[in-house]
Amino acid sequence: MAVTSFTEPDLQQMLELASRSLLSAFGLVEPPSVPALLESPGACFVTLTKGGELRGCIGSLEPRRSLGLDLIENARHAAFSDPRFPPVRKEELDRLELEVSVLTPSREMKVLTEQELMAELRPGIDGVIVEGEGYRATFLPSVWEQLDSPEAFVAALKRKAGMAPNFWSDGLRWFRYETLRVKGFLLPKQ
Repeated sequence: MAVTSFTEPDLQQMLELASRSLLSAFGLVEPPSVPALLESPGACFVTLTKGGELRGCIGSLEPRRSLGLDLIENARHAAFSDPRFPPVRKEELDRLELEVSVLTPSREMKVLTEQELMAELRPGIDGVIVEGEGYRATFLPSVWEQLDSPEAFVAALKRKAGMAPNFWSDGLRWFRYETLRVKGFLLPKQ
């Protein structure tokens, strides 16, 4: 199923699947199964926040398995395997917010200069992947909420990849993608 054909109820079902995956890791619910809607290949990111601060984010840039299985696995990895954070504890569950971002296929931007890259970017819409010269990193479109200019976005993405913010090479390749997002609290608020 094409990413753009998902409805709001479909996105809510994805959020529920990711939530159940995480809750089942603590033995609070039965492990989820992949619904028919999500059996086609797909790629997603699962982001966990607590009090508005990042708590974990893991995802796939390209479809390598069913979207449902990608959601299940990425939810668990965001909670327990993001190397930037300690594993999520059971005591945190009532404060965790979960966001699912389903990715469209990425498309290469044929840019020769950083100025061309800046002109191509669509703030708030594009997720961006940079790769080459031994580097690779991505920012989801939601990162534009913290970095509102193309210059700040690209400089921060380069830093994330391990490059200097002013580094440019003809060996770098730039890709863009879009996402459909849904978010909610892991546990219903009382």
